[in-house]
Amino acid sequence: MAQLTDDCFAFGGALMRIEDAVALIGERLPILAGTEWLPLGLADGRVAAEPVLALHDVPPFPNSAVDGYAIRHGDLSLEGETRLPVRGRLRAGTAAEGISGAGGAIRIFTGAPMPPGADTVFMQEDVRREGDVVVLPPGLKRGANARDAGEDIARGACAIPAGRRLRPQDLALAAASGHDRIAVRTRLRVALFSTGDELTEPGAPLPSGAIHDSNRVMLATLLARLGAEVADLGILRDEPDALAARLRQAAREHDLILTSGGVSTGEEDHVKAAVEAVGALMFWRLAIKPGRPVAMGVVDGTPFIGLPGNPGAVYVTLLFVVRPLLARLGGANDVAPLGQPVRAAFAYRKKAGRREYVRVSVALGPDAVLEAVKYPREGAGVLSSLTESDGLVELDETVIAVAAGDILTFYPHAVLW
Repeated sequence: MAQLTDDCFAFGGALMRIEDAVALIGERLPILAGTEWLPLGLADGRVAAEPVLALHDVPPFPNSAVDGYAIRHGDLSLEGETRLPVRGRLRAGTAAEGISGAGGAIRIFTGAPMPPGADTVFMQEDVRREGDVVVLPPGLKRGANARDAGEDIARGACAIPAGRRLRPQDLALAAASGHDRIAVRTRLRVALFSTGDELTEPGAPLPSGAIHDSNRVMLATLLARLGAEVADLGILRDEPDALAARLRQAAREHDLILTSGGVSTGEEDHVKAAVEAVGALMFWRLAIKPGRPVAMGVVDGTPFIGLPGNPGAVYVTLLFVVRPLLARLGGANDVAPLGQPVRAAFAYRKKAGRREYVRVSVALGPDAVLEAVKYPREGAGVLSSLTESDGLVELDETVIAVAAGDILTFYPHAVLW
């Protein structure tokens, strides 16, 4: 496994914009994931480790796109209807050898090879059959309803680029172009911890002053959806020496260490000291709300990222900071989520110089334009603001106020993971 230097995350400035943080990730970090070969049926959601080239033309031979009659366009009358004798029959899976498409018509079915000499296909519903003769209307263009060899993709062309997260349609194209296996990146092994003396495992009795740990299950499921192999290593208590030992142990067996909580600057935020005891930590005080205290560093050569403790901030920073980090370490060409325009149905004020992600619900307005309604409680610790909203609207650093009717960029929850 590749080892990182302790200064790979070094940066200057008090607050960093998200774009700068993501750019730094792309510039400073190597791909850590290895390569393995998988059957196509097991490769969904994995990342292509190398380009997949077509082993043959797709389709491999000229064929008909419809059920109908294959003819040579030059045999058609320029004046009106054309009458041609039907001289053969071709269905999908049969060979066209010995059948000529010149001077007559060939009854042909979808996917059947075009007979030599034929270059055009009439759809069966557009012609009239009279015994052994077919009557063809005028006006059809040369090449209509006929597929050329390699029309989809030519032999040797790139069917799937390296770095693409594979989808069912990608795997179908790989199969069509001759492959039954594909080289993919191994899943990143992520060690996941929560930190804090106040945390109790879900389902356990709650002592006085305790809360159930909700961040870990949210992070574990989001990380899995983003393609990681997650090791849930439980809750780390606020004991610097024990924290350091657990982090060092995790570094030996994983590609990334991810924690939530304990990364601010309070007296009881012990993650900073623990990471610095076994590596290096450079705080990324991101210009973002929710989620400003995000820490990144290295523990014994393994990248470390510490997220805030509030669930709203955890959600936002995981999707807008950790997601591109996972893509880089895992060899994926990260495609930023595509936002969509919505009309604000609320008014709001914010500070300049900070990007905010506001939780909203959406619905069609009276004029059928999509409108966003702000969730009434905006605290980063309000977990129900994630379950009762449809997604996030993004307010960039230059925005200081939103008025009803403004057009905003909306990210549905489903496009973020």
